[in-house]
Amino acid sequence: MLKNDTVQTIREKALWMRRRAFKMVHDAQLGHPGGDFSAIDIIATLYFGVMRFDPTRPDLESRDRFIMSKGHATGALYTALCAAGYYPENWLDTYMAPNSKLNGHPNRNYLPGVETNTGPLGHGMPVGLGIAIAAQISGQAHRTFVLTGDGELQEGSNWEAAMTAGHRKLENLTLIVDRNRLQQGMGTEETNGLDPLDQKFKAFGWEALMVDGHDVDALLDVLAAPRLGKGRPLCVIANTVKGKGVSFMENKASWHHGVPNALQYETALEELV
Repeated sequence: MLKNDTVQTIREKALWMRRRAFKMVHDAQLGHPGGDFSAIDIIATLYFGVMRFDPTRPDLESRDRFIMSKGHATGALYTALCAAGYYPENWLDTYMAPNSKLNGHPNRNYLPGVETNTGPLGHGMPVGLGIAIAAQISGQAHRTFVLTGDGELQEGSNWEAAMTAGHRKLENLTLIVDRNRLQQGMGTEETNGLDPLDQKFKAFGWEALMVDGHDVDALLDVLAAPRLGKGRPLCVIANTVKGKGVSFMENKASWHHGVPNALQYETALEELV
């Protein structure tokens, strides 16, 4: 497939994911749509332009691994897995319902395609580290991708993992930071400043790149580039907008876990075209 065709496919998938995820949150009256929407372009790029996987064989040893460390953003993850063919769309209608497989946080025991249970922030990066180390030791070629929130990087477990990844020169590990600069209640820099984030990762022995987290073309260039021989893990700092795509949600901390009423839902669908 030509790159332009891949970019167009990713954009179409991302639009469908936004519309479907917002319906899920509206119907359940639960969820984290702001963080879903800041991450969707990143996740769509991974699933439909970068990663190797087979939804009919979710445990295929050679598959690339994706870990959604910001586990509360399940609208983004569940719609991606559905669009990628892991389960039928009608499963999305059960989001957050009693006894649903689609919990508020992803559970690998219930859903194919979920690599590890996440929710408590700061867990995904250490798990991804372990997976990448195992691949390095066994000589496997698969890549491990971890998506974190930026507020999540205030958890010290991430930095222990980052130090070890740099020490072990894990070129098969890629961390993507959803850098929307908002966490629950306020801005990240008001809570516990992270800048200069790229320099921090470089000091730990990583390659660190900044990219527009909503520019699918740029994301594809960075994430699909071969890592063999780099000798360093990669941190992609994706500058994003919380609530991207819906005017009344964008850059609003209140939409970290806000849910739409009927009018807001209809307004959002009118904008998401």
